[in-house]
Amino acid sequence: MDTLFDIVEETQLMGTPVMDTEAFMQLLIRFFFNFVIVGIIIHFFYYPKSRRRDYYFTFSLINVSVFFLIILMGSVKLKIGFALGIFAIFGIIRYRTESVPIREMTYLFIIIALSVINALSVQISYAELIATNCIFILVTWLLESERWLKHVSCKLILYDKIQLIVPEKRKELIADLRHRTGLNIQKIEIGHIDFLRDAAFIKVYYESEVREINSVDTVTRFPREGE
Repeated sequence: MDTLFDIVEETQLMGTPVMDTEAFMQLLIRFFFNFVIVGIIIHFFYYPKSRRRDYYFTFSLINVSVFFLIILMGSVKLKIGFALGIFAIFGIIRYRTESVPIREMTYLFIIIALSVINALSVQISYAELIATNCIFILVTWLLESERWLKHVSCKLILYDKIQLIVPEKRKELIADLRHRTGLNIQKIEIGHIDFLRDAAFIKVYYESEVREINSVDTVTRFPREGE
């Protein structure tokens, strides 16, 4: 006696099977696995430092979208071409705009890579797939952990005491910046100098005691009037 699944599998609608049980179960398993792995990276590694719910939302939906776009395509060559096209598009976006910080773009590349790997890797074993995803998690944890790498932030400052920018007064300059900003400044770089306005752009590198990422640190220019 045929079961309900057998009847559904044998049923066709306009020449297309109503359900392929094996393919459907593989789709659900791979989607759940991919969603959990990416969720771990976003929720436990990215979000605790940035607290950016907008990027949390964006990363999650891009993960789902890329996964289904890749896994539901028929041709393997088409899947690979589409995946490479996504990387190229986001690469162009990264290098042609300053609105998206490098940390967010890096996580975006990781999420796209995992979505593509988990959707494309039909021919490899589940053990290899799990190992690959675990390596991604391990490397991300190692690089985000402050035990191995100390986080150094940077700010761009428009400095008014232009007489202190000479190399002979570098220690005095750093001391003045520490006093006025309250930051534990470790290194400075002097950029554009405007002698007419007695001002100079200085990029300061400092150790932050706050674990969260300051998104304003990524601003590399001052807005013009009216912006």
